[in-house]
Amino acid sequence: MPTGSPKYRLQLIQAFSLSENSGYQMRPMRGPKESMLMNYTAVAPLLADAEWEMHPGPLTPHGDWPVETREEFHLVGAARLPIVRQACESGKYNGIVLLGGGDPGFPEAQEIARRYGIPVTACASAQMQVASMLGSRFSIIDISEAHNMRMHSLVVQYRFADRCASIRNINFPLPRPNHTEPRPVHLEKARFERDGRCDMLDAAVAESIAAIEEDGAEVLMLGCSGAYWMQAPLQQRLREQGWEVPVLEGYRCAIQQVKLLIGLGLDVSGLAFPSDLPRRWRRKKLL
Repeated sequence: MPTGSPKYRLQLIQAFSLSENSGYQMRPMRGPKESMLMNYTAVAPLLADAEWEMHPGPLTPHGDWPVETREEFHLVGAARLPIVRQACESGKYNGIVLLGGGDPGFPEAQEIARRYGIPVTACASAQMQVASMLGSRFSIIDISEAHNMRMHSLVVQYRFADRCASIRNINFPLPRPNHTEPRPVHLEKARFERDGRCDMLDAAVAESIAAIEEDGAEVLMLGCSGAYWMQAPLQQRLREQGWEVPVLEGYRCAIQQVKLLIGLGLDVSGLAFPSDLPRRWRRKKLL
């Protein structure tokens, strides 16, 4: 690294972007980088010592609405990989953070970035790893039935099935063409900012307490980035009711994790993510 350059040089990449004419916008897709990062005020302290840029993410290939289904996550994940490769090839960054609660394209991005020695982190993965440091079992507070099943797949893929107590659905889905009931998460956030309360937060409190009392959760994490704004008020509401339980959100976990890996000089294992022609190879892999 050249003398005088910042220790952390980060590329943050959104999961997707929508067209300017989309009726399902939840955040600015263009403009100052701070405006494109939801909940920037909460995240800003972790970025204060970093040089960082924001990529709005690929234009959604499935349609002009946010991602919730397995198919949509798969398509968006594939579309995000050229952005990851370009960031690695640029030589400008020593860490990449994939934003979005469903981690589209995360393992494939790790495979690309390992060839350049660049660590990549993602929101769900980082939360699960941090949660496992803080308690024996965690529960995921999530937004919708389809999104729940994406999180279920990630729990199994990341091998946290024995640490995940439950996935609790508060049923406040992302704005989509087939959702006629006016319950989208960004409107609930606006209502909370205006009134200091909203039905979505009330539902999250109720399901969080159920996860603690009925499922044995000792740590809570939020499944969707559209719900990350609830971290602080949910933590406060639980503390007011006597529950001393950590509540996590993905942006801060993923940013802090990539800074940790940069500081340690580490990226993913070449055995887990081998190159096309590895110098050494194993005759047998155990599951």
